[in-house]
Amino acid sequence: MHESLLKQWSSDGVQQENVQSLDKESEVEEAAPFNVPFYTECSEAAQAELINQCEGQFAQLEMLQNQIIFAEPDPDESTQELSVNRLTAVAAELKQWQTMQPELLSPNSEVLLAVGAEELQKLNSQLELVFSCSQAKRDKLRESLKREQKWLEEKKEVFRAATEHVANQRLENERLSENRVLRDTKKKIQKMKDYQDRLMETLADILEEHFPLPTMETSVNKKKKNIPQDLNQDLLSLNEILELLMNKTLDTPHDPYVRIDETFWPPYTEMLLRYGIALRHPEDCFKIRLEAFY
Repeated sequence: MHESLLKQWSSDGVQQENVQSLDKESEVEEAAPFNVPFYTECSEAAQAELINQCEGQFAQLEMLQNQIIFAEPDPDESTQELSVNRLTAVAAELKQWQTMQPELLSPNSEVLLAVGAEELQKLNSQLELVFSCSQAKRDKLRESLKREQKWLEEKKEVFRAATEHVANQRLENERLSENRVLRDTKKKIQKMKDYQDRLMETLADILEEHFPLPTMETSVNKKKKNIPQDLNQDLLSLNEILELLMNKTLDTPHDPYVRIDETFWPPYTEMLLRYGIALRHPEDCFKIRLEAFY
């Protein structure tokens, strides 16, 4: 975009010089109109001589036309032979025209002057027509040039405004880049914390609904089935066990194991181990850790 605008600016001076040259040429043309004296009339003797020459030429033309009619090809001849004969005739005519020397229309100077004056009049009328057309085209070019110059000025203004805006934006970005990065990072961290809190709340609700802690009613039912069951009032829920394992993994990743005590209900521990959510310590069976899912 910058290169095209620079090219347009450089061509602007050239266009102005062209306009000035056009103005100068038009002033010269308008200041010096041409008036050529023409002599279109000739004497009666010259006219009679010219008529005699025309009659002689017409007589010769009529004789040649009769010769051509008599020399018409036979209808029995083939098309190929006709084409060859025509080609030969055209070649001979071309050679004759090339070797022919140009002749004057008439040796009479008065006749030549009248014919030349007529031709000059025709040429003058044609040149006047061309001149008027060129003037109209020049006026259109001037109007087009004015429009292009106006458009160029508008584009220059737009370019200046855009350049200033870009420079201001760069300065503002350089000034606010560090603060923006820090602010964006804080927003992302806060979003992740909120998302984690929602996940933990959802997980707690699911575990509380589907994996509740054992109560006295369940213990009574098991005693009826002759299964001894002693409940500890300090048992940890499945949600608390998972939260303890996750916090241990995040706080001490070099030692993520948690010791199993009487607060861990054995069915929960066995379920976590059986479904691959937790792993037992290879040397101490009373320690478990969260499976590394990452």
